[in-house]
Order: sequence, then structure tokens, then C-alpha cells
Amino acid sequence: MIFIKLLAEEDAQGMLDLHVKNRAFFQKFIPVRPEEFYTLEGQLASIKREQAQMAEGQRFSFGIFLQETGELIGNVTLAEILRGALQACFIGYYLDQHQNGKGYTSEAVRQTVEYGFQELNLHRIEAGVMPHNLGSIRVLEKAGFVKEGIARQNVLINGKWEDHQVLAIINENYK
Repeated sequence: MIFIKLLAEEDAQGMLDLHVKNRAFFQKFIPVRPEEFYTLEGQLASIKREQAQMAEGQRFSFGIFLQETGELIGNVTLAEILRGALQACFIGYYLDQHQNGKGYTSEAVRQTVEYGFQELNLHRIEAGVMPHNLGSIRVLEKAGFVKEGIARQNVLINGKWEDHQVLAIINENYK
């Protein structure tokens, strides 16, 4: 199976390897990234930015690792954390193309939701998925997310504004 842990500077090479190996696959689902993102320095800078955001309570980025080998195979992130009357955030994730279909992403999402609810005391976690990405929608539904509607022209993906299926999960034990 897998385990998740907050990304650290020593994970920069693993993140670089993951992104270089899956660049064409990921590009179908993410905004365009600058070339420096695909360098060790770019990955290190990204992890340092995420650590600064974590220190401010705004973003928590976890690596997804294979239990058996310790290989970094993906990422799941709680981002745009809103406090006050909302107590909510967005979740995003990606997994090595060759590891898809094994239940790893659903498990990583479940573990991350548990962290968000228990450690961060969030009330709601929301996700947006392009409607044709049925595998990702299944991942979220297996983790307990419920479809809520369509956000039209919601995210700029590969230079095109894409609709997103909105799904969310509520912390029924929120206090």
C-alpha cells in the first residue's frame, strides 16, 4: 500500500523525477508550468514555498509513497485553507500514471481528509474535477466526497477555461 507524509526538502529529487516522468500525462489536467518547474532547483523552491505556506496554516502538501520501497509516486494537497465562518479548503492530487488504478490515490485522499478534519479541524473539503475525468471523480467518491454541481469555466488548463465537477466532504464531527 502507501503512506503519506508532508513534503520536505529531501523529497525534491523524487518530485522532479515524478514530474519529468509524467509531464505529458499530467499536462492534460494541470495549468501550464514554467520550464524551471522541471528542474531540481524549481522543485526545491516549490517545496520551500509550500513549507512557508504550511507554517502560516494555508497549505499542507503530502507526498504519496509506496510502503514497500519508499518511492515517491504522487502528491495530495490541502490548499487555500479558509478559516472564520468557512473552515474549509480545496484538495488536489496527482499520481504517477503507472500507479493508477491500484487504489493508492483513494487511500491518500482518505488519509489527507482525516488529517484535515482531525489535525486542522476543518469543516469542509472541496474538490474540482473536469467532468470527463471519471477516474478522478471515482477516487473522490470512494473517499466519501459527494457531487454538488458544475463550476463553469472554472480553471485555466492548457490555455483553456475548463468546467469542473464540484465535489465535497463534510466533517460530521466538527466542533
